[in-house]
Amino acid sequence: MSGFGDALHPVLPDDAGAAALVGRVWRPEMDGPAVVAVRDGGLIDVTAAFPTVRDLCEADDPAAALRAAHGEAIGPLEAVLANTPPETRDRTLPWLLAPIDLAAIKAAGVTFVVSMIERVIEERARGDLAAAAAIRTEVNRLVGDDLAKLRPGSPEAARLKQVLIAQGAWSQYLEVGIGPDAEIFTKSQPMSAVGTGVPAGLHPGSAWNNPEPEVVLAVASTGRIVGATLGNDVNLRDVEGRSALLLGKAKDNNASCAIGPFLRLFDAGFGLDAIRRTTVALTVTGTDGFRLEASSSIAQISRDPADLAAQMLNAHHPYPDGAVLFLGTMFAPTEDRGAPGQGFTHHPGDIVTIAAPGLGRLVNRMAPTDACEPWSFGVGALMRNLAARGVLRG
Repeated sequence: MSGFGDALHPVLPDDAGAAALVGRVWRPEMDGPAVVAVRDGGLIDVTAAFPTVRDLCEADDPAAALRAAHGEAIGPLEAVLANTPPETRDRTLPWLLAPIDLAAIKAAGVTFVVSMIERVIEERARGDLAAAAAIRTEVNRLVGDDLAKLRPGSPEAARLKQVLIAQGAWSQYLEVGIGPDAEIFTKSQPMSAVGTGVPAGLHPGSAWNNPEPEVVLAVASTGRIVGATLGNDVNLRDVEGRSALLLGKAKDNNASCAIGPFLRLFDAGFGLDAIRRTTVALTVTGTDGFRLEASSSIAQISRDPADLAAQMLNAHHPYPDGAVLFLGTMFAPTEDRGAPGQGFTHHPGDIVTIAAPGLGRLVNRMAPTDACEPWSFGVGALMRNLAARGVLRG
């Protein structure tokens, strides 16, 4: 897997020296995770000050708190990163984890017009990849690109809804795409996300699937947005296409939620406006020689990130340990990978790279969910481990 190891570099944002970056590392001698700050190419264990990333995100000024925290030097980031792929890992040395822990893991759906149309196609195709090409032509004829100009929940959107209903073209995906209420769903469970450098899971029962590269916001329990990172909201298109009620099976599988490499905390030099200007790049390289490259700007999102965060966490939906929110994606690759009209789907071994200048690079190799490391270290295990280490405070 040397190709996978080579693909992990570089990992940090372009302006890493100015960034407040927090992550998590597994420390074998502690038999548990550590919260780490990235400083001058090294990793500093700040668990004594912040036992969890959740605790740091709840601080009045998380970026300043991270910069002020003292701790133990673990070693160079490059050495820890090199030890992260499980196939070559020395389990006596530290390796990287996803940079979140107790936060709820939520996601916003159909927030870009391109992906919204693809969800409509999935629904009409009932998960049949072979039928998707013809349906895509028909849906585009009915709907066109006017949706890109609509503000969700506006009177204009309501009028278009009535027109589409009259034409028999309305869909539950259009409802959340241009209606007043965003789709916010649970992507995965706290502590279940995988980080950069490890396999991401594809359920082997799926024959039509794709990566969903996204910006992920970190939101404190107060509703304040405190940082951002990158994520892969791996999607099983055939499963969700058969029925929207199968969303949990399509989204929440072992290792199917990838987040990282680090959480960048907001400060005077990098905040939500920077996220609004962010361009996310996707690269997929296969062992069959296939290569896909694409990019998109958050500026094309149909709902503002602050609105999505407010719809996720509020008086009606409290999260005492905060939450992270996938903002949605405009990527819905339709390029034929095999036979004409069959579109794109993953092959085992695909290397997926998601990158943004201010957030770094998240790299995962796709593997069957039952071939990925099983998730076994949950919230209970974390609390017992931190208590045994004496770092929990009242």
